[in-house]
Parts: sequence; structure tokens; C-alpha cells
Amino acid sequence: MVAKTAELPAEPPTIARHFAKMTDPRKGNLRYHKFMDILVIGICAVTCGADDYEAIAEFGQAKAEWFQTFLELPNGIPAHDTFWRVFEALNAEQFQHCFVQWMSAVRQKIAREVIALDGKTLRRSHAKKEDKAAIHMVSAWATTNRLVLGQQKVDAKSNEITALPELLRALDFQDCIVTIDAMGCQTAIADLIIEGKGDYLLALKGNQSQLHEDVVLLFDDLGDSQFTAYPYDYARTVDKNHGRIEVRHCWSIAYPSLEGSLRGATNWRGLTAFVKVRAERYLGDKHSLEDRYFLASYQDSAGHFLQQTRDHWHIENSLHWVLDIAFREDESRIRKGNGPQNFALLRHIALNLLKQNPDSKLGIKNRRLRASWDNDYLMAVLEPLFA
Repeated sequence: MVAKTAELPAEPPTIARHFAKMTDPRKGNLRYHKFMDILVIGICAVTCGADDYEAIAEFGQAKAEWFQTFLELPNGIPAHDTFWRVFEALNAEQFQHCFVQWMSAVRQKIAREVIALDGKTLRRSHAKKEDKAAIHMVSAWATTNRLVLGQQKVDAKSNEITALPELLRALDFQDCIVTIDAMGCQTAIADLIIEGKGDYLLALKGNQSQLHEDVVLLFDDLGDSQFTAYPYDYARTVDKNHGRIEVRHCWSIAYPSLEGSLRGATNWRGLTAFVKVRAERYLGDKHSLEDRYFLASYQDSAGHFLQQTRDHWHIENSLHWVLDIAFREDESRIRKGNGPQNFALLRHIALNLLKQNPDSKLGIKNRRLRASWDNDYLMAVLEPLFA
């Protein structure tokens, strides 16, 4: 028996409004099934545990009676090769653009939210016979909203430096703090963030060698002077977990008072503060220490800077780790055409839907299982698609 679900609104659902501009890649009489039906079944199936095209088709057949309550399905549930052809040929840039627009519409605007940008390789998307390397995707994660905001494929002959500007141009990060690791510590990236009316907190390493050296010396001088050389702010946190103690220190120094004394600093648009974070870890007799440095385009307390640097790593724990563990992304062998990036986007949509459901304390893997078993729960998860 099909579980009774709430009636869907008569007006065009969110997914139809935001994905209506996408071009169906099929030609002429090959359009045997509705494009939007294919997309919705794909999203539902991936949300419920499907990790390839055959699984999507099998899920569709198993839930055919339920899908008929709100999809047109003029010729029933598509076969797996239909899903394969559509998602392999679907214009990945169009799909990404519609996804970004949708996320901009549903995301709650939170001033000073940290938006973390970071890359991830889909390790088994390579095809040796075609001399095709595994694709690398750069994603944007809104740490408070707990949403993937967008993704950009890195060109096979390039690196994240070329993909980051494309992703930034697509995003709305006004009044937010954009955090990027050292690969994105580039003046052109800083310019784009300022032009987008956001702020940046960029990890500074050896790729900006002269400025990095001077900032290290700046904080060394501060310590050597018994913290009297420059005005500064300081904060510390202590965390204890599973026998490990982690102590984090943060110092921040305002840039304007130092203008002209650091090589290359004037090239950074909006530069306002330098930040040093020291992480100390104690586990039994073992002790480790790591110093990291950052450029910021805004002034804040050392305590807030420390929290924002930690927020950046939510993209690893809440996005990349979950995609690997709950969605088995690194095991996916989808590698033809635009399939890898389009399926990655399906996973992002599914993760966003599952993360936004407030009625479950289950982990993402078990939420996928429950959604596959319980039609009422699945419809609650899918509510943003039809709101």
C-alpha cells in the first residue's frame, strides 16, 4: 500500500521553476520520457541510496506507484540507459547554474556566515583506456546553513586556481566571509571577493613567499618583544576529547598600522588584518605544534578569527567526509561524458535535502535508508523541491 502523502501545491514547484531553463540533451523522438520526471526520479533515488544509473531505474520501478501520484510519467518509469544517456549528455554548466540559483533562493541569508571553498577529487572517475584522469571538483559550503552552494569542475590541465574564480562569480556571498586554503591565496581571488561585497580570510603559505616570510617575522617579533611590539588581540580555546587535549591560540594584528612595512601587502585589496593560529595537540607523551597564518579583509576579535578558521574545516567534515562515507563517492565508477560532475551534483542536492530535514537525529547514511523505506519521511525530505 502506498503511504498517504500531503497534497502538492498547484503552482509550479521549486524544482520546476529553477531547473526550467535547462536544455533536454535528447533529440526528437528520443524524448520518450519527460525530462523533469527523469530529474526528479534521479534526485529521489540518490537521496534514498542509489549510487549508479541501474540503481536509479530499480528505485523508480520499486516506487512507481508512489511516483505516479505526483509525476506525469506518460510512458512509465525510464530504463537505466535513459538515465545514463540524459545525465551523461546533460550540460553540466547549465545544471550547476540552475543549482546555484536554487540554493540562492532557499538559503537563509546570514550576515558574516563563513562560506568555505575547497576541492575534492572523485578518485575512481578516471578512465585509463581513454587517458582520462579522475576529475577534481571545487565546492562551496555555507557553514551555518549547512548547504552546498555550488561546485566547479577543475580543468584537467589546470588546478584549483582556475576553477575558484568561476565558482566565485556564480555565488552570492555578499556580507559573508569567504575562506580558502593556501591554493586560493591570490590577489585576483581577493579582488573578486571584495567586488562581490564579501570579505576574505585566506590561508597564507609559501606560494606568497615574501609576504609569508614577513608575516611570520611580524608575529615572531611580537613574541620576542614579550607582546609589546605591536597592538594585538589574543584568544585561546582548550578542547578535550578521547584522551587528547587540543589548545588553540590566535593572535591578530591590524594591518593599517603596519602599512608599507610588509612586502607585497599593498597588492591585496581590502587587506585589514594578519592572523596567526597555533594548534597544540597533546596525546599521552606526544606533543605536536603547528602554526598557520591568514590574511583578512576585515577587523574582528581574535576569538572570532579563531572560530572562523575552524569553521572552514566544516567543509571537510560535513561535506567531503560525508560524501565519501554516506554516499561512497570515492567508489563511484561513473566516468563517461558529463556523468561524473552531474552525478556529483545529484549527490550535493541529495545531501542538502537530507541535511535540511530537522525531524531526524540519524546520520546521513541512515537518513538515506529511512527515506527509501518510508514514503512520508521521503516526502518530508523532498519538501524543498515542491515548496
